[in-house]
Amino acid sequence: MPPCADEPRFETVPPDRSKWRYRPRRDFWRSKAVRAGALITLLALCGLVIVALVREQTGTEGFLVGLGLAVLPVPLLGAAFRWLDRVDPGPWRNLLFALAWGACAAALVAIIANSFATRWIATATADPSSADHLGASVIAPIVEESAKAAAVLLLFRFRRRDFNGIVDGVVFAGFTATGFAFTENILYLGNAFGEDQASHSGGSTTAATFFVRVVMSPFAHPLFTALTGVGFGLAALSPPGRRLRRVALPLLGLVLAMGMHALWNSSTLFGPYGFYLVYGAVMLPVFGLLTWLAIGSRQRELRTVAAELPAYAAAGWLGPAEPLALSSMRARAMARDFAHHRFGGKPAARAVAEYEAFATTLAFLRHRAYRRAGATGPSPDFAAREQELLHHLWERKPVAGPALLYAAGAAGRIWLPPQPRPPYPGSPYPHAQHPHAQHPYAQHPHAQHPYAQHPDAPRPGYAPHGHPDPFPSPAPGAQHNPYRS
Repeated sequence: MPPCADEPRFETVPPDRSKWRYRPRRDFWRSKAVRAGALITLLALCGLVIVALVREQTGTEGFLVGLGLAVLPVPLLGAAFRWLDRVDPGPWRNLLFALAWGACAAALVAIIANSFATRWIATATADPSSADHLGASVIAPIVEESAKAAAVLLLFRFRRRDFNGIVDGVVFAGFTATGFAFTENILYLGNAFGEDQASHSGGSTTAATFFVRVVMSPFAHPLFTALTGVGFGLAALSPPGRRLRRVALPLLGLVLAMGMHALWNSSTLFGPYGFYLVYGAVMLPVFGLLTWLAIGSRQRELRTVAAELPAYAAAGWLGPAEPLALSSMRARAMARDFAHHRFGGKPAARAVAEYEAFATTLAFLRHRAYRRAGATGPSPDFAAREQELLHHLWERKPVAGPALLYAAGAAGRIWLPPQPRPPYPGSPYPHAQHPHAQHPYAQHPHAQHPYAQHPDAPRPGYAPHGHPDPFPSPAPGAQHNPYRS
């Protein structure tokens, strides 16, 4: 029906597009910088409170003495856990977070909760002596292990990409417990120094405390919390969909950590030789068993590298000898040393180390994809993450490829024909014209760049358990390789 002649007309005029202003809505708390800043601020505040509390109990002089003695085992323990994590070294920010959480947040929770619980028990029972024993043998293990386990839980929840198994769980737990033991040792050593000053005993109490806590048992707290880390590591290895296992295994590890901590704190109740009995019959065997488990898990990681990377070598992304070199810790070290002396010093060695780390992460990524394929299929970000890692490998290939080839031959992973040494300094033969002056593997058939024969090297897919390959290889020339410059 046509409008009436007297009816006003409303014409829709589109606004001027040049005046449009689109501002994406940003969630303030989703910013990584904001979350990192909030976390750093929280840990710093906890650290300041810890310093004030410990200094109040020990005095300034006792605090400084305790600080100087307690810091001694920290570099040794950190180096040991970092050595254990050499196959797939995680980012330093995760380790520093774990160390700071143990030294600041977990220690603060333990000091406040233990003091409150002990005072409450002493008031309720009117027996301060039994309250101290109950607090040390029951309350302290529960509170301290729970506070330290929170750091491992946060890393498991928010840094899942860096949490691949038992080794990662032990390393994260070890760094957290090392930080916690550092703060606790300051308190104990500072109090011991104060007792020596009051009794004029010449430092005997400080020396005894230092010998027991720093010399004999610096691994005590890392050993307890490592049991929790093993539980989280087993949960990380469990197949997708096993939620009960992912919850039960960390809880079981936490309960074992609490039980062993309680046994250690209660050792003095077993008589004058109870400490030595628990130390020799429980602590040392468990320490040896856990060390064996961690080193065995590291060897299993190397076998995973050896099993998964040949698929990328067959597709042309890696050199034929690289999986053999990357699955040997000795060959890896030789490759870094070779790059350092032959290709340009520390930057070249760093490039090879990064290549080794990215290749290992790629192997674990493919291994997890196989484990997920039978349940839910590959993770949604598998393709993007695989391309990202391959791109990082491509950028470092010119330096890492020859170094790993040399390391594979020098470590006996592959056979290479013997080559004479280059001419010694001052040789009568001109170095550039000497028949052996070139790199001994320069003419080896594997020394050529592996991508030279793969102008469109496809990304290697997988089709486990009868599933179709989600990343089919394109036909030759059908798609340009995005990594070929």
